[in-house]
Amino acid sequence: MKVIDVLSSIDLGGIALPEFQRGYVWNRDQVRGLMHSLYHRYPVGSLLVWVTRPESEQTRGGGPLSAGAVRLLLDGQQRITTLYGIIRGKPPQFFQGNEQAFTNLYFHLDEEVFEFYGQLKMKDNPLWINVTELMQNGVGLFISRIMQAEGFDHTKINTYINRLTAIENIKQIDFHVEEVAGTDKTIDIVVDIFNRVNSSGTTLSKGDLALAKIAADWPQARGAMNELIEKWQARGFSFKLEWLLRCINAVITGNALFSFLADVKTPAFQQGLAETEGLVDTLLDIVVSRLGLDHDHVLGSRYSFPLLARYLSQRGGKLQSRAERDQLLFWYIHTFLWGRYAGSTESVLNQDLTVIQSPDGALERLIQQLRQNRGDLRLSPNDFKGWGRNNRFFPLLYMLTRVDHARDWASGADLTVEGARPPIYHHYIFPKDELYQQGYSRPEVNSIANYAFVTPAGLTIPGKRQPVEYLEELEHRYPGILESHWIPTDRRLWHIERYRGFLAARQELLANAANSFLDGLRRGILPDRSVAELTPARVEDRDEEAVMLRMCNAWMKQQGLPEGEMLFEIVDPASGEPLTLDLAWPHGIRQVESEKPVALLLGEADEVVEAARRKNYQTFTSVPEFYRYVEREVLALTEEGT
Repeated sequence: MKVIDVLSSIDLGGIALPEFQRGYVWNRDQVRGLMHSLYHRYPVGSLLVWVTRPESEQTRGGGPLSAGAVRLLLDGQQRITTLYGIIRGKPPQFFQGNEQAFTNLYFHLDEEVFEFYGQLKMKDNPLWINVTELMQNGVGLFISRIMQAEGFDHTKINTYINRLTAIENIKQIDFHVEEVAGTDKTIDIVVDIFNRVNSSGTTLSKGDLALAKIAADWPQARGAMNELIEKWQARGFSFKLEWLLRCINAVITGNALFSFLADVKTPAFQQGLAETEGLVDTLLDIVVSRLGLDHDHVLGSRYSFPLLARYLSQRGGKLQSRAERDQLLFWYIHTFLWGRYAGSTESVLNQDLTVIQSPDGALERLIQQLRQNRGDLRLSPNDFKGWGRNNRFFPLLYMLTRVDHARDWASGADLTVEGARPPIYHHYIFPKDELYQQGYSRPEVNSIANYAFVTPAGLTIPGKRQPVEYLEELEHRYPGILESHWIPTDRRLWHIERYRGFLAARQELLANAANSFLDGLRRGILPDRSVAELTPARVEDRDEEAVMLRMCNAWMKQQGLPEGEMLFEIVDPASGEPLTLDLAWPHGIRQVESEKPVALLLGEADEVVEAARRKNYQTFTSVPEFYRYVEREVLALTEEGT
């Protein structure tokens, strides 16, 4: 099939480039390499399409489908997208990525090289030819320009014509098209075929293929799902497309495996999407109002939501009682405390979905499943010895601050009462600089037990004073306020030389408070007292590292590259303990088979960095170092003027 016919077929809907989760990931080096090979007529591989029959005649290109079938392009997406962008002069309708990777490509008539535009080198030089302009206007226009150029060597005219024609005729090159067809070709089989054929390129997951097939029948599927993700993003919660697809799958099929979506018809999927939206909204409302976990940084265990959504769906979208709600939250909290879904997410989730197949007694079986894996679910003071805002007990401390109604240092009022509801920040009880000067280690300085949550006005109370000074003043002004934050009232522990004793005492107080609250949830005996939502929640805005991570993701988005997953959970293969990575690309940035997963770790312990490396992650510990890697290895922005 000729290149130009492939592009026309895309426009008419005969070939659909599926809206995979992973968009265009090629860089300029790869684009140049493809054009070099095509110019010299080197083989560049065949195309692989999956012939499937949609339920409707609607296609992404807007035209009718040939013979009632659509060919989903599985292998060749990057090549065809590149050619579409260069020949048409614009990205295709489905495009997601960095269009600068194929924009302003030029060819030098003497040197026979492809390069991207650089003003100093190419301006006013007629031997540099804009490839897109050539594809759209033909050889004659450029021959006329060259012949009018000062100092033109007329002996080269035939050579130039041949070279220009060779580029223009790339549109006429034949691609061999391999078809995967037949009712026996299940999603599992097609994914296996694709990944074997494309072992050195972008890998395809079952989720990718399931979404591709859905989008072939309902082209607006991806857009509709992204609208929900943007809605939740505006509320402060960041989710991925695959996460939403997994929630929908669990609601519709009761299974974690995407292969179960193969037989789901478009109307059923549309209904499942609408139902899942309502279920997730309800779950977020419950988690926010009952636990106070009101924004992304403290929302642990997001991969428990497919199960929570399925559980709620089985009950018509409503829980039967306050006690059932609290027991379900008891289970949810323990999933993020112990990293229930940090390892093999799909297999563990499927195991838990199987547990709740029969609604009667399902919640008790889920909790029992946790006990089988963790033993005693009670927390100990040692559990609060962790450090850093990415520690899995950080959300628990935030939650306790909300549900136990800790008091504002500035006014003495309940932090969660209705009213102005100011933002709150995490604050170091013992100042960091003083602790470092006294020789305390970084894990000690950044211990969870050294954090308290305060309002902007509350931040002014300590000033530059030591705890022994300002804590005394706080307790005198607002009796009982320190106990509301589980700060030991033994004044001897407020001295910096007794800091380790302070940590031990507060860890014990936090463990007791957590166990009391969790036990109340488990038994369903806590008063039904909701937590007022603080808007907006600003728990991490003062943290320089958190700001840098968000800026890094924004920069990646500007480059047309996938954003990393914040607070991505892994399991340390050496210890078996769950760990959290600041920012991670678990499939790599370009998401090709040969690429390692990537993690950006700012201010993390050496043990976390080493654990990530044991999981084969390519790790970066500074943002400039990460940027240089992306620009060099992913974007390949090396041309003059870029």
